[in-house]
Amino acid sequence: MKNIVIAGSARAGKSTLARRINEELNYFVISLDKLVAIFQGAYPQLDIRLVWNREKTSANIAPFLAHFLGAFSSVDGRGLLPYSHGAVKKNKFVLEGAYVDLERILPILKTYGIEELKNDFILIGLVQNNKTVDELVSDFKKYDTKDDWTYGFSDDDLRKISEDEISYSQHISDYLIKYGFTIYDTSTEREQILNKIVEDIKFKTT
Repeated sequence: MKNIVIAGSARAGKSTLARRINEELNYFVISLDKLVAIFQGAYPQLDIRLVWNREKTSANIAPFLAHFLGAFSSVDGRGLLPYSHGAVKKNKFVLEGAYVDLERILPILKTYGIEELKNDFILIGLVQNNKTVDELVSDFKKYDTKDDWTYGFSDDDLRKISEDEISYSQHISDYLIKYGFTIYDTSTEREQILNKIVEDIKFKTT
């Protein structure tokens, strides 16, 4: 049973898709935003922070993510650990978020016997490459909940974030394709696309 990694740009539907996978397929959801917030509060010296520098945060959390993914997804869970209790059967999870530095993650995963992500994970990339800044600002207002780091931001702040995210979306598309992710653009017909992804995952996991 393959675990799932969902990466991509803001407001493309990562959290929504993860929740649907949880509800329909009983995968445990791991939110990268929440992990980053936890590290920020518990270990501020590590410079793993929300609303900061995406590249540095991604790089700094990469070793933890790599060992986490390896220990809970490899055959025996051993890797660099000095002991192993064996893999936990039916321990299914979906990891979702934007803080993924695959160049730093992959070498560590190889110590767990994971040579290529696509061999051990279902890889999903969600982007919005056909949205305008105004449309993305509207999406933040429409879809944000108290769990989202952008919740309650001013229109000016949301506009700055949206300008950055539109540029990032194209970059992350090319980046994820390089590592075997299947890319879905949710600029339009978002709900239909998310529904299709869930059905595709059901097909792959049955």
